Amino acid sequence: MAEVTVKQLADMVGVSVERLQEQMLEAGINGKSESSAVSEAERQSLLNHLKRSHGESAEAGEPKKITLKRKTTSQLKVAGSSGKKKTVNVEVRKKRTYVKRSEIDGEQPADPAVEEAMVDQQQVEADRLRQEEEQARIERENAEAKAKEEAEAKAKADAEAKAKADAEAAVREAAEAANKKQSPEKPAAEPDRAKKPGWTEDKKKETGGRGKSKKREEGRSRFDDDKRGSRRGGKLSRVRDKKGKPVSNKPNQHGFKEPTAPQVMDVSIPESITVAELSKKMNIKAAEVIKVMFNMGAMATINQVIDQDTAVLVVEEMGHKPVPLQENAVEEALLESIQHLQGDNASRAPVVTVMGHVDHGKTSLLDYIRSTRVASGESGGITQHIGAYHVETDNGMVTFLDTPGHAAFTAMRARGAKLTDIVILVVAADDGVMPQTEEAVQHAKAAGVPLVVAVNKIDKEQADPDRVKNELAQREVIPEDWGGDVQFVNVSAKTGDGIDNLLDAILLQAEILELTAVPEAPAQGVVVESRLDKGRGPVATVLVQNGTLRKGDIVLAGLHYGRVRAMLDENGKPVEEAGPSIPVEIQGLDGTPGAGDEFTMVLNEKKAREVALFRQGKYRDVKLARQQKAKLENLFANMQAGDVKSLNIVLKADVRGSLEALSQALEDLSTDEVKVNIVSSGVGGIAETDANLALASSAIVIGFNVRADAQARAVVEREGIELRYYSVIYDIIDDVRQAMGGLLSPEYKEEIVGTAEVRDVFRSPKLGQVAGCMVIEGTVYRNKRIRVLRDNVVIYEGELESLRRFKDAVNEVRQGMECGIGVKNYNDVKVGDQIEVYDTIEVQRTL
Repeated sequence: MAEVTVKQLADMVGVSVERLQEQMLEAGINGKSESSAVSEAERQSLLNHLKRSHGESAEAGEPKKITLKRKTTSQLKVAGSSGKKKTVNVEVRKKRTYVKRSEIDGEQPADPAVEEAMVDQQQVEADRLRQEEEQARIERENAEAKAKEEAEAKAKADAEAKAKADAEAAVREAAEAANKKQSPEKPAAEPDRAKKPGWTEDKKKETGGRGKSKKREEGRSRFDDDKRGSRRGGKLSRVRDKKGKPVSNKPNQHGFKEPTAPQVMDVSIPESITVAELSKKMNIKAAEVIKVMFNMGAMATINQVIDQDTAVLVVEEMGHKPVPLQENAVEEALLESIQHLQGDNASRAPVVTVMGHVDHGKTSLLDYIRSTRVASGESGGITQHIGAYHVETDNGMVTFLDTPGHAAFTAMRARGAKLTDIVILVVAADDGVMPQTEEAVQHAKAAGVPLVVAVNKIDKEQADPDRVKNELAQREVIPEDWGGDVQFVNVSAKTGDGIDNLLDAILLQAEILELTAVPEAPAQGVVVESRLDKGRGPVATVLVQNGTLRKGDIVLAGLHYGRVRAMLDENGKPVEEAGPSIPVEIQGLDGTPGAGDEFTMVLNEKKAREVALFRQGKYRDVKLARQQKAKLENLFANMQAGDVKSLNIVLKADVRGSLEALSQALEDLSTDEVKVNIVSSGVGGIAETDANLALASSAIVIGFNVRADAQARAVVEREGIELRYYSVIYDIIDDVRQAMGGLLSPEYKEEIVGTAEVRDVFRSPKLGQVAGCMVIEGTVYRNKRIRVLRDNVVIYEGELESLRRFKDAVNEVRQGMECGIGVKNYNDVKVGDQIEVYDTIEVQRTL
């Protein structure tokens, strides 16, 4: 072996260099550094030293005897006692021993090859003897199994032969008994009830009358005992030790015990829960819960959603303790996490909502204040969306909300009244109070919002402001100069007269309200509008009511959440933050929240996701429970109503507010006979999925200020789906009403086309009774229905079988002509009867 250094030797033996150097010093090897070479002699000297230190001689390291062992295992398939083959493992072990020549006393050192050959010969002989013993044992087991099978077969054959003999004896006894019964010399003895096939007197003595022989009792096999043991509650143990002896004959038992007392559990119950989830919480089968509910008088399925009150009754009925969950726990935790971030109050600008009837000048009034034109961008000059505008005036900042005045947007107006501080009620001086003006007053009063009345169009000749005051006073809106608390300001959106007075009235009302907010607090407010923009994704217009919203904040709005990626003001310019009473347009939410939903700035995105998912699940469960309840309650009503036709509509709009208003307006058109069913509604363009849904539900597709993409247009053209685009809500309502009129069941009107009087009655061998008639009015047709009248009373309705003039069959006979009429399936026509021919006309109905 080549020389190695001290470090290499230390690595080879697995010790440190310092320890190896100490051992070398002890062995008398001096002056060795880490890089010094170690010769073969030095290594041998070190090894001898280490052996002596452990109590061994230098030569003790050499072994005197070496034994090598080898073990191989093979498998052998043999026939078992039951006829099936079983596998036996055969293990062959080999051992070789090598002895040092110097240890053999009085012998010359042998040749290693000869010594190895002798050991191999002895090992082969031992293996051969072991295999012969294994083979003999296997043959012995086979012979025993075969003998056992033959004995069992013989016993079975003997039992069958004995049973056959017993049956033959019983047949003979029955025949003899029958012969004795029929013999007149001796009365037939009463048959022994114990005598059955295979019974004798000796057997009865042996068994004591039990019906089974003692031999058969003793002849029960061990297999029968095992089966009885299994039937009586446990299978006998088949566990055996290595020698094949059974370990125990006791039946196996379970390792657990059944609870001795009923388990009472605390079951947490949310606002709504399915039967399957409720059963899982109680650790019982759903069938048991359904059974208990059925006994309580409520039928339910495993996937049916039940409300909290019903679930509490079911849990109490089953002996558990219900724990109704407070569904606001997650919401309260969210509010607590941001409450400590409050600050000092500061005054804020008022949020003003402009309301009024259609075409009374609401948007024109805002146009003059903002010096912009909004009505020109609206279809037909009608405001379709809720608009939020932040206006800087000479008297201070004011935020305006412009709501549409059409009746279909009542819900939007109501929502606008709830998020506002002051309501400006615009009333045209020439028109006065209109129906939607009254609705605006009702919404403002319901929300507890003060009113400021702007009497518009005073520049017109027919303007009458006093008429407006009188009509509003009748609605309990009393002007200040009449002793009330409502300010009336005469304005003209065209000339600008009275605009400054209106702004002063607004700011005066705001001072009275003492509007305040906390600019340093987390932002909170209301979603004014939301839509799905093709390039920017979900976009929401929000009004900040408290705190300051900044770019990058995490916002939770209704059922959706997200990080504010961009903020735009009402003019489309990007801004970095928005304080109280400032409307902005934000991007970054994961969906379009509903108009009117509250939004809150959240510090943790994980918390926002948790609350959003909780709200979505709660909304889905409550909606499902409401639908299920409606189905059950209206089951019999729907059955009594019969077949109600429905007009299916897939509705898509550009913004959420228009979508909700359109849905409500179209559903209000439903009648008892025709129902408007909005299959799907959404914000954004018409996609291919919308077209496929319309195809599957036989619906028409309506797009309000949106268009279909290329894939959707291809499906519409290929399948012939009706697709209509609209930009004004009037047209949608009118067209849907017209389409519903086409679904109405038509009315049928009877029209008398001719009358014939019977003058004589003839008998025909082919046609039977034939009435000779004179047509006294109109025309008689052969293919129309008739009535037979006698003394102006209908005695028969049917059809004409034949109509003849002279000998010819004709299709019609006009007034003043004679004819022969054969009435089908009627032979009681008399002279003086009238035959009335009528036609049924379909009259189309309209709504």
